[in-house]
Amino acid sequence: MNIRFADRMEEVKPSAIREISRLIQQTPGTISFAGGWPAPELFPTEEMKAVCVNIIDEDGREALQYTSTEGYLPLREFIAKRMGASGVDIDPKDILITNGSQQGLDFSGKLFVNEGDVVICESPSYVGALSAFRAYLPRFVEVPMDEDGMIIEELEKALAQNPGAKFIYTIPDFQNPTGRTLSLERRKRLVELAVKYGVPVIEDNPYGELRFEGERLPAVKHFDTEGIVIYLGTTSKTFCPGLRVGWVAASSDIIRKYVLIKQGADLQANTLSQRQIAKFAEMYDYDAHVRGIIDVYRKRRDLMMDMIRKEFPLNISYTYPKGGLFTWVDLPEGMDAAEVLKKALEQGVAFVPGEAFYPNGGNANHFRLNYCTSSDEKIVEGIKRLGRVLKGL
Repeated sequence: MNIRFADRMEEVKPSAIREISRLIQQTPGTISFAGGWPAPELFPTEEMKAVCVNIIDEDGREALQYTSTEGYLPLREFIAKRMGASGVDIDPKDILITNGSQQGLDFSGKLFVNEGDVVICESPSYVGALSAFRAYLPRFVEVPMDEDGMIIEELEKALAQNPGAKFIYTIPDFQNPTGRTLSLERRKRLVELAVKYGVPVIEDNPYGELRFEGERLPAVKHFDTEGIVIYLGTTSKTFCPGLRVGWVAASSDIIRKYVLIKQGADLQANTLSQRQIAKFAEMYDYDAHVRGIIDVYRKRRDLMMDMIRKEFPLNISYTYPKGGLFTWVDLPEGMDAAEVLKKALEQGVAFVPGEAFYPNGGNANHFRLNYCTSSDEKIVEGIKRLGRVLKGL
């Protein structure tokens, strides 16, 4: 049968991370640093039992009914208040609840990108965002990074050379995959350049609340006085990812367009999930919950950094994240992390090779490690195994 699919399906590829997860499942006992998952033992399961009973007892019929496309208002009010901690003054009516921030990424591609349009992004960048945008057939222009995030001089070159660029995509806090954070001065300059060239910024910020040390930097949107920054957030890294609750925060005229896309996609996000988060925040101390996550992740970050220093060869470098979930490892030029992964899997340890994080490919001599999901014992043993593999190359 000659079934004719849309041309865009040629650009839709399997998730590299999901494929690695499949390989791991085939090898029991593998220690995985591959996924971007939070630690499940930190999920507030007992509290959520009480939350669910409370919701059903008090508002069961409403909780199981449709709600507005924009989302449950008490949840949007809660989100607006939390965004205030990062310096963003946002009206709850300018927040749209999505099915995870991944849906916000997909909607952004649908809203802005025609085939052949330029999307400017950090290099490397989040593979899930690249997959979401790629379905709309853009041309990616990569901006290199250093320890302070996206290099602003290189960004300006990219903007000058691509005057029709549709948006700049950035993860400013504890970036996925590198763990790097965009400096304060660069945040200001990013917004200035966006205004100068008339190019929106999509600020994807799933990790901003997970800072282990130092003061929290204001969001990029904090510096936005022209309504040019679109902020994507999620509760997946600070609460329960299975609830699939994220949001888009933007100026009213832009949010209206996202709402129209949402109506055509799935009408609304899950009513019960939205109420569960709002009710948890009402019944319990959400800040204390986040602090508990930070304490655990900080210790695991410290342990992995210490083990890497002890076990990795001296010719291998890596980032030292001040928050978030990931560190990024640089192998010597000419080395292929995908080939290293094959040897690592034989030793029962896994990571994500770096090439998938580069929108235009190449740069095979990198890989990403997640230090948050594994226990202390698995971090110690897993890095020892990986160190043996790297020393044997």
